[in-house]
Amino acid sequence: MSDPFADVVALLQPGAPFSKVVTAAGLWRVRRSEPGRTFYCAVLDGACQLEAQGHEPVVLQAGDFVLIPSTQGFSMSSLPPPGQDQPEAVPVVLPDGEFRLGSTTAAPEVRYLVGYCVFGAPDADLLVTLLPQLVHVRGDSRLETLVQLVAEECRANRPARDVVLARLLEVLLVEALRSTAGTAASAGLARGLADERLAAALRSMHASPAQPWTVAQLAREAALSRSAFFERFSRVLGVAPMEYLLTWRMALAKDLLRRDDCGMAEIAERTGYSSVNTFGVAFTRHVGMPPGRYARAQVRDHAHHSAAVAEAHA
Repeated sequence: MSDPFADVVALLQPGAPFSKVVTAAGLWRVRRSEPGRTFYCAVLDGACQLEAQGHEPVVLQAGDFVLIPSTQGFSMSSLPPPGQDQPEAVPVVLPDGEFRLGSTTAAPEVRYLVGYCVFGAPDADLLVTLLPQLVHVRGDSRLETLVQLVAEECRANRPARDVVLARLLEVLLVEALRSTAGTAASAGLARGLADERLAAALRSMHASPAQPWTVAQLAREAALSRSAFFERFSRVLGVAPMEYLLTWRMALAKDLLRRDDCGMAEIAERTGYSSVNTFGVAFTRHVGMPPGRYARAQVRDHAHHSAAVAEAHA
């Protein structure tokens, strides 16, 4: 049986190679505005407040995990938060390598691990649109266990600490994304898969992307009327059914073009287009360049990357 979530995660190749431990005390606030970057935070001890653009403020507690796949702007602050006229806190690096916000002399009131994710897929922006805008996980035993392991690894100065942290965070990312079926999550793929009717349509699209699907056919897969299916799919996933299908087909096409192990006619057929020409028009409209040029650019970028790696190890 097709697993749409595994399909997306496999193409995204999420990782978290960089992170830092932050402690804070007193009144403080930090703001970040880095559009397109994927932010995560695991609260290890204490509590603080997160305000993400377009969302209500959220109080974060020990064991909580937050993921914002495409950051538009957010702030983190003490509880209670300082007044709006208070200057933004400037992190101070402590002797142990942790970063301190607010008072540097008081005992820390909150401790969290924070960082930005990286994605191995060059078309991550395309795939990130299939994920929720904000993931806040609390009370999930698996996530809490992982956060506890991260906390222990942060406190200990064991060999290969950074490698272990990176691997734990990769698992945390995937667990957080697939835990978003709850009502607290914003629209996205995991919520769609938690809906038995919509999951049937999603699995059909992923199992047979080349099929000339229509909204009516997908509605039959979901055992819903056309109008009920369209409304429910759009609300739960945040995109219309045909937009989702196009996004997935383009992600598959990009992956096939990067791998360079099949011809353009086969790629067109495997992604649901009747000819190379119709595929080329759709790809160009969606990606901004013809598929042939995209494939050449990927080969060139791969060669430059390989040369840089070889030079670094010379």
